[in-house]
Amino acid sequence: MMPALLRRNNLFVLVTYLALSLVPFASLLFGQGIEHPLRIIVTEAALWLVIWSIFKRPAWFHWLLIPAFLALPTELYLRKFYGQGISTHHLGIIAETSPGEAMEFLGDKIWWLALILVVVVLWWALSWFAASRTRDLDLEGPSRWFGWLVLAVVLCVWLYGQEVGIQAPAGSAKDNVAGSSGVHFGKLPTWAATPLGAEPVSRTWPFGLAVRGYDFWKEREYLDDLEHKNSQFRFGAHQASHQNTRQIVVMVIGESSRYDRWSLNGYQRDTNPLLSKESNLVSFSDVITSVSATRLSVPVMVSRKPATESLKAGFAEKSFITGYKEAGFKTYWISNQMSYGKFDTPVSVFANEADVVQFLNLGGFTDTSNLDAVLLPQLQRAMADPAPKKLIVLHTLGNHWNYSHRYPKEFDKWQPSLFGIEHPAYTNLANKPALNNSYDSSIRYVDWFLAQVIDQLRDSKQLSAMMYFSDHGQTLYDGSCKIAFHGHNTQFEFHIPALMWYSDLYQKTYPDKVEQLLRHKRARMTTENVFHSLLDLADIRYPDEHLEMSFLSSKLRPHKRYVDSYGWTDYDNSTFKGDCREVIDNGKPMRQQRD
Repeated sequence: MMPALLRRNNLFVLVTYLALSLVPFASLLFGQGIEHPLRIIVTEAALWLVIWSIFKRPAWFHWLLIPAFLALPTELYLRKFYGQGISTHHLGIIAETSPGEAMEFLGDKIWWLALILVVVVLWWALSWFAASRTRDLDLEGPSRWFGWLVLAVVLCVWLYGQEVGIQAPAGSAKDNVAGSSGVHFGKLPTWAATPLGAEPVSRTWPFGLAVRGYDFWKEREYLDDLEHKNSQFRFGAHQASHQNTRQIVVMVIGESSRYDRWSLNGYQRDTNPLLSKESNLVSFSDVITSVSATRLSVPVMVSRKPATESLKAGFAEKSFITGYKEAGFKTYWISNQMSYGKFDTPVSVFANEADVVQFLNLGGFTDTSNLDAVLLPQLQRAMADPAPKKLIVLHTLGNHWNYSHRYPKEFDKWQPSLFGIEHPAYTNLANKPALNNSYDSSIRYVDWFLAQVIDQLRDSKQLSAMMYFSDHGQTLYDGSCKIAFHGHNTQFEFHIPALMWYSDLYQKTYPDKVEQLLRHKRARMTTENVFHSLLDLADIRYPDEHLEMSFLSSKLRPHKRYVDSYGWTDYDNSTFKGDCREVIDNGKPMRQQRD
């Protein structure tokens, strides 16, 4: 048997499949680590055995490998430069990038890409030819039945886990008891579920590509379903005045920024050296977000989705983007965040309403992510568009962990810091000073970024304005507090920085709005006010408007401010407990509803 495998055609096919299987380990060539290598090897071996058993001949399943061959250059590129393989986000970028945009981006590199593509196609064709010319690799007899047995066992275990359940990692008394009537042998142990889930398989190659493609398809189905449900929705919006004036409105969505770390708001460190010099800038002192998670907080910010419905998937209305489009504005969504995935698609639902949608981040939240400065050339390009009226949304990475990856070396102001440390131990309280220093430096970079946006708007000499609201804040091991980052229920995560800048021409055009803006800078507000204020900013009117929610209107009125803390807690009737400043309702929190 062994001499037969060493024949030219057989060896070529086997080496080809081995090379494909080793793609997850390419990270080692680039000096990167790899998690659970043995699990990947075992999972790939089982999957090869199963697919070989089903199709019997390599020549018959080799056609299914075409996507893996074509995706291989992209996979290696992303692993080398971004430390990760193809994800649903990357598939989304590929699917939604037009050939013209791709050509413009690649420039003279298109010839290198074409050459690589030719080599890959030739490799696939030669390996298929070799597979079709041999019968030595056919899986027959006991070996094939063993493959079928492996498949049957895997399916039975998976179905059993779906029906009866899987033990929690920590284990407990109730973990060992079946949850339904009938005779059961107890829940599956945690380890038994590991190789059966989609996530472990997604780490393999080429089989993982199918899982990622399926995830992308599900996200696209989810988006298409929501877009179909909302397709007939209209605000009936129009611009009441100055329709023929050239104007630009910029909405900057911040990330993980905390109110009390801005020197604009009284912080002792000078984290806002540039914004503090802007005369036409108003910083709001009492704005909260209801939920400390981007995928839940941003929909409340950009639409009329009530905060108390933020835990529910989807929303029956569109965002302020559609309101601006109806009023004659060309709209842009330019993002340095991710487009698809469990935590990102709820935001993309609204982003896709824009006329121009650009997701520029290939690296996620890793150290190889783009800095937010990547948005500035695209902002300039959008501003140069001949359309007379434009709304431009910039979705930043802002101050998301790892903080030291959010700014360049020249902004590493406070020491010691985490800058240059590849994998800092963020749970080690000994790193608390460095973690906080890097966070403050990241705020200083946000200050620089917003100042650049303002400079571009000012230089345009147009009627222009900019809003900035962070999606949520951060907890940072404050005092004796032992928690950090977000997803908790602390005041540090609910109280967010928010501001608005306006041009001299805007002040001259809308003096009443500027007067109300200044009047309301200390008003109690939430991110629910953003939608209404942003449309009011451009004097966009619509039948079902609520000017009592606009901080640019004399009709502004306070509303109940709920936050996600042990139910929907009344923020203004709460106690802030301990150094973590945990938000505790003085009454009884309102019950939450989820889909």
